Amino acid sequence: GIHCPSLHAGIDTGQVPVRKKSSLSFLSDYRLNMESGDNSSTAELMSRYVSLELGYGVPKDGWRICLAHEFKEKRKPFQAKDVSLSNIVEHIGLGVRYLKWWYKKTQIEKKAPFIDMFRAIPLRQIYGAPLGGIGGGTITRGWRGEFCRWQLNPGMYHYKTVIANQFTVCLRRGGQTVYQQVLSVERPPTLQGWNWGYCGEYAFYHALYPRAWTVYPLPGQNVTLTCRQVSPVIPHDYQDSSLPVAVFVWDIENKNDYPLDVSIMLTMVNGSGHKDDKSGGHWNEPFHLEKAGESVSGVLLHHCTTVNPYTLCMAAREQSDREISHQTAFSPKGTCGVLWGDLIADGRLDSPTGSSPPTQKGEKVAAALAVGCPVPAQGHNDLEFSLAWDMPNITFGSREREHVRRYTRFFGTKADAAPSLSHHALTHYRLWERSIEEWQRPILQDSSLPSWYKSALFNELYFVVDGGTVWTELPEDSDVSGGLRSEDGGLPAQPAIIKEYGRFAYLEGQEYRMYNTYDVHFYASFALIMLWPKLALSLQYDIAGSVVSCDPTERLHLMSGRNSPVKVKNVVPHDIGDPDDEPWQRVNAYLIHDTADWKDLNLKFVLQVYRDFHLTQDTQYLQDMWPICQAVMESEMKFDTDGDGLIENSGYADQTYDGWTATGPSAYCGGLWLASVCVMCKMARLVNNEAAFHRFRDILDRGSAAFDKLLWNGQYYNYDSSGQDLSNSVMSDQCAGQWFLRASGLGDGQFQVRHKICSALKSVFDLNVMSFAGGQMGAVNGMRPEGVPDHSSVQSDEVWIGVVYGLAAIMIHEGMLEEGLRTAEGCYRTVWERLGMAFQTPEAYCEKGIYRSLAYMRPLSIWAMQLALDTSQPRDQAPKTTTTPTDQAPQTTTTIQTATEGEPGQKASQDQGHIP
Repeated sequence: GIHCPSLHAGIDTGQVPVRKKSSLSFLSDYRLNMESGDNSSTAELMSRYVSLELGYGVPKDGWRICLAHEFKEKRKPFQAKDVSLSNIVEHIGLGVRYLKWWYKKTQIEKKAPFIDMFRAIPLRQIYGAPLGGIGGGTITRGWRGEFCRWQLNPGMYHYKTVIANQFTVCLRRGGQTVYQQVLSVERPPTLQGWNWGYCGEYAFYHALYPRAWTVYPLPGQNVTLTCRQVSPVIPHDYQDSSLPVAVFVWDIENKNDYPLDVSIMLTMVNGSGHKDDKSGGHWNEPFHLEKAGESVSGVLLHHCTTVNPYTLCMAAREQSDREISHQTAFSPKGTCGVLWGDLIADGRLDSPTGSSPPTQKGEKVAAALAVGCPVPAQGHNDLEFSLAWDMPNITFGSREREHVRRYTRFFGTKADAAPSLSHHALTHYRLWERSIEEWQRPILQDSSLPSWYKSALFNELYFVVDGGTVWTELPEDSDVSGGLRSEDGGLPAQPAIIKEYGRFAYLEGQEYRMYNTYDVHFYASFALIMLWPKLALSLQYDIAGSVVSCDPTERLHLMSGRNSPVKVKNVVPHDIGDPDDEPWQRVNAYLIHDTADWKDLNLKFVLQVYRDFHLTQDTQYLQDMWPICQAVMESEMKFDTDGDGLIENSGYADQTYDGWTATGPSAYCGGLWLASVCVMCKMARLVNNEAAFHRFRDILDRGSAAFDKLLWNGQYYNYDSSGQDLSNSVMSDQCAGQWFLRASGLGDGQFQVRHKICSALKSVFDLNVMSFAGGQMGAVNGMRPEGVPDHSSVQSDEVWIGVVYGLAAIMIHEGMLEEGLRTAEGCYRTVWERLGMAFQTPEAYCEKGIYRSLAYMRPLSIWAMQLALDTSQPRDQAPKTTTTPTDQAPQTTTTIQTATEGEPGQKASQDQGHIP
């Protein structure tokens, strides 16, 4: 095909020479080096694109792919059969116990297991930016335009492409239809009365989350359509960001010397391709809503299931030169030739009045909405559609409690808000876009940053919305204190921040179905604390309340084969529950290990408390969390069995690397421990507790000496101090504690000498990055000093994308900017350009063959790279982008304020402020 170089402007690749520098001139040098590359990775995604059309208003930076592209590499998910023989022998007990548990869960209880090792989701290389705001459910639209991934029931995913959900274009000249085409490259066996098979070589998709563009040059028509998809995902906005809506703006460019009338038709099935689409009782009705001088019209699709019913709404804004028409109901089977002929006859639909009858069991029903406008010769016009879904009251799998979604604070709980949601979306989306552009502009306009990074930073943010995310109101009778009242040194029953900003939860992964998995949230939390800090703090209060609570119920843990309590007091939970059960009420859905003995969870809580305080300067938060931090550190003390000030691992996989055994003091947990002791010293001074300060200072001094003596080998910190054959492996994540200190404004010689940190990071870069897969796939978790991966466990030879982004962040903090960018780039290129995992970034992949856990939380840690870039600048330069707002006195950094408006009489819910 014809290659258009201008399509790839600013998208770069290439080799980065390794050099030592500490100034920001790194970025300029890196950029020049990148631009000398051959653009091969991104160019391959566009290699079949045969049009020269750039589209209307499509930005330079982002992820871009030709609709005809096919990914050559087809990877398979990691499953039980992929465990090596040596690891099978080691884990045979786990395998037997898991199989028994899996059979009981799936065959007897008829529930989905929280991790399914036998039925992993196969890789579909099709996904694009998800639709909707935070916590109201999501619908994912693929990069070819299909509606293909659904999360309307909270936390539960359904992967089905509904073929009748399509956009169709109709062109008319002089009262005659000259062209009508479904804007889909598919050629399905159904709906044969429609004109399918749009030529994908002419079209491309471009994503810069939370917006995406699809450009359709219409072959032979001299007309180009650009569909812009907008979702209200706006940093520091806590109102419109919660709305379950999206807007599609169709920009139409007519390059002919004569005018045209152009109609776009949206068709949607009442349902999501799930079996309950045929359960009967579903019905559709047209609607019209006028408010504040603006009118919208459309069709409501009432999906009347017993559990979690909802209304899907497609609508358009009425304007003087737009014609809106609809078909209330049609059957999405057979040829559907009548609907096609209705549109082709005059560019509009019949628009019957009245509602459709409820469907009979076994039947499906769909609806259509068409909007038309004139487009002058050599001119432009646009059409707007909104899609909204209203499921205000939700229950999780146990059906024990009803929860109310956050957006109901502004639109009510009566399940009648779909018209108002649509009206709000169509009249506010331009304000949303202005806010999004103001937020993204400083980064996108920074010519020193490589384009792959700009794409990765914003597009990886999809998981905040599409991580099975729920955002609910706190019920009046809820008590999140864990039973320990504030007057007893505990938390308030209803912390003010949760009452005002609601409760937030997101999954560890779409396949690893546990909410707020805390050892992983440690990495991902940077996105929340930098962009929606009130949600980050709300989540912390929930975790704190769970810390001081307990659940003595005994249950079998699959790895050890022993029974132990579900939740022990004064330890951080692994997670706050399974959406197929009752989150918040029953925590620790994870039952492979007894996480009460994990070494990292308590430490990660303490580190996040101080980092969050550092970025928000919220003194009430610090005061509330201080006793919880003391409690979890007291629990942690028992792991220092020899009293040298340094904790020991227990000879099993007792931390986030839950398949990789550590024995004795380890680089990962030891570093987290000393970093936590360091911030306890800092917090003790802030809360005027001198006794605590001196106690932790003593532990820090002794522990630092032990850490250095037992683990430092002259170049890096050994994996652990067991003295076993592989104890001197190079762990990519060995500086995680130092990373969090740097992110918290600390880290200069707090417990590790800086030259040792830099030496360790250089070892990681030379071995785990550059000696692995030709330096093109990020950092492998474990590497032998002789330059081969550590194959001792199922996780040591994996690349964890979220860990790599965190590693890149600490490299940037320590002045290794080129190395950090090169390290992270390998993951982005692998996931987004080679493996076809856009908008489903997995937890892990190996050098060849397999990946593990699609659509995972941890890669949100890329926002730690942005924090590092912001805070690593020379002091005479202002940060490029605001991270975390606070309500404290203004500081000398940039502020982002959103332009979002509420409905009349509603209280705007935003925060704005500054980084200290």
